[in-house]
Amino acid sequence: MAVSNLSPALRAPASSRAHPKAKPGYGKRSVRQQRHDGEGDFTLLPERERHIAGYVDALPEGAAMDIKSLARSQPLYGQMAVGSALRALGVAGHLRHVRCLSGEGDQVRWVTRTFWSRTAHDNEWWTAYLAAEEHHPAPQEATEATGVEAPTEAPEPEPAPKPAPVPVQPPALVVPQQRTAGQAPPPVHTAGDPSPAFAALARLGRTDSRLALSAADCAALEQAAGEWFARGVDADYLTHALTAGLPVSVDSPFGFVRRRLRDKLPPRLLATTPATQATPVRRLMVECTECGAPGRPEAFRDGLCRPCRELEPA
Repeated sequence: MAVSNLSPALRAPASSRAHPKAKPGYGKRSVRQQRHDGEGDFTLLPERERHIAGYVDALPEGAAMDIKSLARSQPLYGQMAVGSALRALGVAGHLRHVRCLSGEGDQVRWVTRTFWSRTAHDNEWWTAYLAAEEHHPAPQEATEATGVEAPTEAPEPEPAPKPAPVPVQPPALVVPQQRTAGQAPPPVHTAGDPSPAFAALARLGRTDSRLALSAADCAALEQAAGEWFARGVDADYLTHALTAGLPVSVDSPFGFVRRRLRDKLPPRLLATTPATQATPVRRLMVECTECGAPGRPEAFRDGLCRPCRELEPA
């Protein structure tokens, strides 16, 4: 029997160029090793889903995939229609909403991506693909997360010119300086180059005048404050710990700061190896295309969580 209205997917290349980009690391992500588009793409879908699918397929990587952005670019459909179409495309096997924890060390964040496939796939294929994506992310992830495009091929280094011969100079005779008896040794740092601990103590009075310290006070407390920096804190952390909850008046800033440096000393963190620091932290959860609830890929069928599947009509 002939099937009517099986025209190819509607394309909107002109409007897709004006479609907004998502934040770096978010948005559309096409599956890897995808075949090129053909004339019969999405022909078995209803007209609305075929139109939305053709538009999404023409969008570049990293394009915004939220309902409001897509509806704003669609003159024929509003937000409810676009949301229903995305849900239908998820059931058909063309997309999955995925929430990823991406980053390295302490610099991690949740990013939401929409994995898009021109070819419809079943649940088993999506579960296997997302499991592989979790352990072996695509190379462009670092580019999207940082906003800096990585070079596709490393350029061959040009041969460095040979340096001109430098005439050999005889070593200069260094005469050691004589130091009189009782003269103090040279300081570890000059006044223009204080240690981070000394500088943080010196700025306390500018943060709160009740903790104004003299140069001699800062020098006497420098070693105690340096222990804080040795335990991984920075100047802002030290300043906040010393100035938080001050009494109305401080009679002895030197004694008060010395007491807090001793009593509020932070714990020493466990040492981490360079290999551990360089290991990316990345966990992946699928979002339900109906309610947005996150979960493991294997817990979803047709992009829907169990409660949303139970609401489906028989």
